Amino acid sequence: MTQFEDITYVVEDSAAIVTINRPERYNAFRAQTVEELIKAFRLAWADGQVQSVILTGAGEKAFCTGGDVKQRAETGDYGPSESGMFEIGALHKVIRDTPKPVIAAVNGVAVGGGHVLHVLCDVSIASETARFGQAGPKVGSFDAGFGTAYLARVVGEKKAREIWFWCRMYSAQEALAMNLVNKVVPAADLMTEARAWAAEVATKSPTAIRFLKQSFNADTDHQAGLSNLAMSALDLFTASPEGLEGAAAFAEKRTPDFNQHVNWH
Repeated sequence: MTQFEDITYVVEDSAAIVTINRPERYNAFRAQTVEELIKAFRLAWADGQVQSVILTGAGEKAFCTGGDVKQRAETGDYGPSESGMFEIGALHKVIRDTPKPVIAAVNGVAVGGGHVLHVLCDVSIASETARFGQAGPKVGSFDAGFGTAYLARVVGEKKAREIWFWCRMYSAQEALAMNLVNKVVPAADLMTEARAWAAEVATKSPTAIRFLKQSFNADTDHQAGLSNLAMSALDLFTASPEGLEGAAAFAEKRTPDFNQHVNWH
């Protein structure tokens, strides 16, 4: 059985439960975390017992807070990985390509790249204590492609631009009102509700579900090209003075100074 350090993976009845297990870093992901998540989704894909995947975070504070900015400030990257790459694009792809419903059980803060992960899941169930938002422009980062264009499909253009440009945080009830999540439940009931959704979908035809998911994805698969461009740009941007200032300010718990970067051509 595959051994994991940054996540846990268990199969309960018809559901694979994948938990990001870095609560000391608010479940932020480093390169190793991303690789382990990809392996977990592939295990679920190949397992005939598994008919859905529940993605959640350890603890009560955070679902996922995106890329580990502290790690980036310390080492200039997201740490070592088996492939030598930071494979966040591959993680986005496997969440979409897994021919089984992926249920996000959002137990706390879903921000930045962690917010993108829940958006890419097929449905999202939120704890009343969950909070949602993007943070890229605050910390010298961004997640275009699926992070922007697909989000606009979910909540509409105006709201998506608000979410990204202003980096505000939204309550679970606000997320429900904008169709960002499917249901809000008390924190104590979150995993019970997620398991109930998993059990219900397990009574449906898996082949029909597979075709339906692929049909939904076909409408937005072209956004993968935008995401690839954005990831290439992000590699360059995070190493720039502006990107480094954002990461340093976050690590030092101060307001970043982006003023000198306003008038570029």
